Amino acid sequence: MNQEQILACGDELYQAMVKRETLRPFTERFDDITIEDAYHISLRMVERRVAAGERIIGKKIGVTSKAVQNMLNVHQPDFGYLTDQMAFNQGEEMPISERLIQPKAEGEIAFILKKDLMGPGITNADVLAATECVMPCFEIVDSRIENWQIKIQDTVADNASCGLFVLGDQAVDPRKVDLATCGMVVEKNGQIISTGAGAAALGSPVNCVAWLANTLGSFGIGLKAGEVILSGSLVPLEPVQAGDFMSVSIGGIGNASVRFV
Repeated sequence: MNQEQILACGDELYQAMVKRETLRPFTERFDDITIEDAYHISLRMVERRVAAGERIIGKKIGVTSKAVQNMLNVHQPDFGYLTDQMAFNQGEEMPISERLIQPKAEGEIAFILKKDLMGPGITNADVLAATECVMPCFEIVDSRIENWQIKIQDTVADNASCGLFVLGDQAVDPRKVDLATCGMVVEKNGQIISTGAGAAALGSPVNCVAWLANTLGSFGIGLKAGEVILSGSLVPLEPVQAGDFMSVSIGGIGNASVRFV
């Protein structure tokens, strides 16, 4: 793709987000679109958000678990940026009916960094040394691509299908919990709908953060001290709508809950 096409696609995605409309998949429109093209499209979309007053507060890795990869038919991780306008606190109502188009909720472990991580060459030990704490999290992903008909280039271009997220109110030292074996239970409207474990995400959420640091490092982008890093879902995606209430419990880490309006 040429630079003009990349900028136009990024602008399309930004307008689709603002207007809550969907777009035909880029992979159907551009035979030659690469993951690198898609990443530059996402950067344009994020630049538009920042120009409108949003502030980057972190980054995310998505499509890490087999359950999510099979659901979306995307068989490698994606990555994107988090802004302050995506973040909600435990107990706040989340206005998905005003903000999102086709939302799906996923339970995750969030990492809060105290040191920068700049790939390539980042190891799991580096990730743990750079992490201030881990927290339970719900990410509510959304797609500006019609009917979630995405390939890896579509979701990377769409800022890794970022929507909104909520952090729980507990923070734990990552060295005091086994992040590979910790169990997750997700409830929706009082019913258990899914369970998972840390190993569902590339073997461990720590592997995910290392992968993200090394992948973004190849583009000259680092993970920064103070940033929130979402490490990928441990359970299948769950469609949500206004009126739903969801909670997630992660062994050794804590709980997060969110009510959708």
